[in-house]
Amino acid sequence: MMPYPVLFRRPLRCAGLFLLLVCLAQALPHAAHAEQTESASSEWYEADALNRGLGTPPDGLDRSTPRSSLESFLIQANDGKWLAAAHMLDLSDVPEMEQRTKGPELARDFKTLLDRKIVIDWYALRDRPDGLDERAVGDAPMAGKPRRSILLWYVDLGNRPVPIRINRIKPKNGEAVWVVSRQTVDNLPALGQAYAPSALEKALPSVLRREAVWGLQWWEAIGLPLAIAITALAGWITQKLLSRGLHRNRRVAPASFLVAMRGPVVLLVMTVTLAMISNRLFIFSGRIDTVISPLVVLGVVAAVLWLIVNIADVIIERLVSFDGAELSAIGEGQELRRAMATRVSALRRGAIVLIAMVGVGIVLNEASVMQSLGISLLASAGTIGILLAFAARNILSNIMASLQISMNQSARIGDKILFRDYVCSVERINFTYVQLRVWTGKRLVVPVVDFVAEPFENWTMQEHFTLFEVILRLDHLTDVAPLRLAYHRLLDDYGLSDAPDSRGVYVTQHDIWGQTVLFLVPSDDPNTGWATSCDLREALLAEARKLDGAATPVFPRIAPPPETGAALGS
Repeated sequence: MMPYPVLFRRPLRCAGLFLLLVCLAQALPHAAHAEQTESASSEWYEADALNRGLGTPPDGLDRSTPRSSLESFLIQANDGKWLAAAHMLDLSDVPEMEQRTKGPELARDFKTLLDRKIVIDWYALRDRPDGLDERAVGDAPMAGKPRRSILLWYVDLGNRPVPIRINRIKPKNGEAVWVVSRQTVDNLPALGQAYAPSALEKALPSVLRREAVWGLQWWEAIGLPLAIAITALAGWITQKLLSRGLHRNRRVAPASFLVAMRGPVVLLVMTVTLAMISNRLFIFSGRIDTVISPLVVLGVVAAVLWLIVNIADVIIERLVSFDGAELSAIGEGQELRRAMATRVSALRRGAIVLIAMVGVGIVLNEASVMQSLGISLLASAGTIGILLAFAARNILSNIMASLQISMNQSARIGDKILFRDYVCSVERINFTYVQLRVWTGKRLVVPVVDFVAEPFENWTMQEHFTLFEVILRLDHLTDVAPLRLAYHRLLDDYGLSDAPDSRGVYVTQHDIWGQTVLFLVPSDDPNTGWATSCDLREALLAEARKLDGAATPVFPRIAPPPETGAALGS
């Protein structure tokens, strides 16, 4: 016989299992309903009512798609039917008793915003109820998904950008419609006041406020060239005032902080003048503002970064010398000075690249470039980036090569080198080219990539002592001994090194035309060694002519064969 508790254990398990199945059966319909509600609500925002205080929308008002809703608003606003236009706004935050009075005012503010600051991309605004952009493919965030909120623009209000959106709202017992979002409507009074017509515009004759071309009014068509002229005049006056006594002919590097500040200050004054004209004197429409706003931000950023670079150049110029003639001199500490000048030059170029990247980032972030230049343009930014990278590959290669030279110190500012048979000194290492000063005073400009790719002789790298060569072609019968004596006597006269390993006369080769004799010319200064070797060649030739005139032939008398001469002449 089973114990009492065991008798009831199985019935209790069966009862618990039965209750669990009943609960699951009750929960499944609710879960399915919740999933259906969530799916439906992902296509719109639900609301108890929409603009109940405005009454019934007038017939013919189409708010079913994003495009039709904005088109209906513009039609009603252009006809002066502000109460009907207010139906395109979400007035949920406005009390019902005040919607009929405040609705038309808010509609006027939104119309002002459309005229002044917003440029609607009608191609991107789809004419279908779900707002789905069937053109979006691939990794686009909303590819193949219905929309319930669409961003039209960003408008600056004070120190913050305000998004302008339209949302799809579905009231209870009603169809889903597209209206200006509640958050945007809350900001319309402040936006309408900020971008309302200026006092000057209100004082203009009505004929100047009529439409001229490209959706612009006549006063805009006249005011834009006038604003550009005033901006240019402000820059010219600033340039004249700052140029007095500041050595305007100086072009290589600024010698003072005033000279360094002149260019950036002129640009900043022009930018501020244009900003004040467009924000205070003439409040232009969105078509013009989308061009002026990025230019203002770009001008301010460029002026500030330009000023930073110029001020840094003045400080560096006072701390480190970049004069090629001064750095090429031989003496104690010159090696360190050349290395320091080259490293500082490289750091300056790297800092300019970094500053340029920061400036581009600020402009892209602050100027709403995506709105100003067009969403479709930024949508193909990947393709444009590839094209720009392909076009700028040589520039980028030169920049990297210039940094490579500065880091490995293969050629420093002031070094004396032999490049492509040119005796020259390194004068500047720029982003894309190396500036070489030839011994004649001419400048040889070489792309950095070519300079790095070709071998060159560096006469001032590590050791200053250099052996130059003087090569003479003499007759087979020539006795080299008298020339050797004259060679040593000339070196003594020039005061050159008498070390055994620094002097030498060698017959390096011979052929049918004669023998080739090599004379070594020691030099402690590479800057003067080449000229000294030229003087010694002249003196050796004079000694050889004396010996040749003494009846013993010195110079070859055999002329080259005609075919060889023709080949050499060709």
